[in-house]
Amino acid sequence: MASAMSKNLPRRGVLALGLGLSGLSLLGGLPALAANAAEAFVDDNIHKGLDILNNKSLSTEQRRSQFEGFLLSLTDMKRIADFTLGQYRRGLSPADLAAFDAAFQNYATAVYQSYFAKYAGQTLKVTGSQARAADDFIVSTALIDPSDHSGQAPLEVDFRVRTDTGKPIVTDFSVEGIWLALEERDQFTSFLGQNGGNIASLNSHLNDLAKQYRG
Repeated sequence: MASAMSKNLPRRGVLALGLGLSGLSLLGGLPALAANAAEAFVDDNIHKGLDILNNKSLSTEQRRSQFEGFLLSLTDMKRIADFTLGQYRRGLSPADLAAFDAAFQNYATAVYQSYFAKYAGQTLKVTGSQARAADDFIVSTALIDPSDHSGQAPLEVDFRVRTDTGKPIVTDFSVEGIWLALEERDQFTSFLGQNGGNIASLNSHLNDLAKQYRG
């Protein structure tokens, strides 16, 4: 199973947490103010995470702790975790689901910090947004490297922002159209299928991967 869930595969799509964008269109009649609020939420918050990674005065442990706190304040980690279980979420006891949510959070925060650390020194510029529904937006950004003078287009990073819980929250993000949650769901359900649906085995595997990402 190591080949199906190696470190390289989740790293390929690590900036993506949710549903794909096929058929996405801007829905008419939605207030521009709502879209602007989603854009402002991304613009205001993502820079905070990059600032943490760029802060050379922090120790490795301080940077890790602060980035994890930032990430958990920005995302709905439980919502994402439960989605990645697919059909295996049905029938799980509350205790088993809580154990998986904890293992997923440990894994996800390690992966995201490892990935974002590669872009320390770069900035994100919001370039627009699209509405899936009145409380569901895709905010597009460009990852800009001030030291890159190649003339190539900046990397596109998209964030899915939901407001159905009463406040903006990120439930997904992607790089160049690659969204992580669907990829993770495929990996996790494949792992469970090959291991008799044993959620404890998946939890152990995710914790092992988190250790590898943290080095």
